[in-house]
Amino acid sequence: MPRKGKRWIFAKHFDGFPKESDMRLEEFDIPALNDGEVLLEAEYLSVDPYMRAYSPSLKTGTVMIGQQVAKVIESRNEKFPVGTWTLPSCGWTTHSVNNGKELRKMPPLPADVPRSYAIGSLGMPGLTAYFGLLDITDPKPGETVLVSGAAGAVGNVVGQIAKIKGCRVIGSAGSEEKLEYLKELGFDEVFNYKTTPNLDAKLKELAPDGIDVYFDNVGGEFATAAVLNMKLFGRVSCCGAISGYNLKEPEKLSSIYSKMVFSQLKMEGFIVTRYLPRYPETVGILAQWVQEGKIKVREHRTDGFDNMFKAFTELFTGANTGKAIVKV
Repeated sequence: MPRKGKRWIFAKHFDGFPKESDMRLEEFDIPALNDGEVLLEAEYLSVDPYMRAYSPSLKTGTVMIGQQVAKVIESRNEKFPVGTWTLPSCGWTTHSVNNGKELRKMPPLPADVPRSYAIGSLGMPGLTAYFGLLDITDPKPGETVLVSGAAGAVGNVVGQIAKIKGCRVIGSAGSEEKLEYLKELGFDEVFNYKTTPNLDAKLKELAPDGIDVYFDNVGGEFATAAVLNMKLFGRVSCCGAISGYNLKEPEKLSSIYSKMVFSQLKMEGFIVTRYLPRYPETVGILAQWVQEGKIKVREHRTDGFDNMFKAFTELFTGANTGKAIVKV
């Protein structure tokens, strides 16, 4: 009898908010290995907002995209013996066969650090926060940093790194529970964007002298208000635009160009894979900060592979605080 695995198939392109009928959970036969191949078994899977953003370019009938922490359970590749922990980008599947050519081993983690952190604060989200803040905006001690989506997987790490660098940090989130979480992390000022009637007035209240650095995870009206409150020579790191991912019609860009010109602002978008050669050294830095307690980690864990779609949609309803993961 062939061994069985499970996978989520991207069956239909999303039309607005994702529906479970857009996905299909199926069993499949795990194939035998050829020379050079390894069989991976997932332990943790990541769910992230970028999956929705990338979905229009995905082919239907294929496995939904995503990264996971997976163990080599069978090997015909001497570089990846049985028991090796890896970080494959093989999507929503319990098992996968990999030829090892682009397979990344999980970097060594301190003994007291859970493996799930390798797809969270010590993985893609943490690296996104590190490079997006430090390389794109180069914050200086004493500067004011605004982070939107601050209680999410990337935003919470951005705020904590900004504090490490001696900045004053303002964070926005969508619930009182999340605001308490941000306070625990050391954010100087926090506010609930959902209950704030006038974003412009709120930002002027919290940053009367203006914002030096804005780390944008949401786009939309919030980003417009943030840019209009930037200081001279302010810097904007464009990381995500989750406010518009499920819209059927794209948002129109607000007029921020006069502000960009006269305040001489810098705005730059980025995708974290451009920093791939620097991953190993940076994971080491982040791991040290975690061990020293300078970066605190919270995970929003969903148990059970069958609950992948539920965990994914919770990203867009505000249900998660910290990094969203699924334990198989």
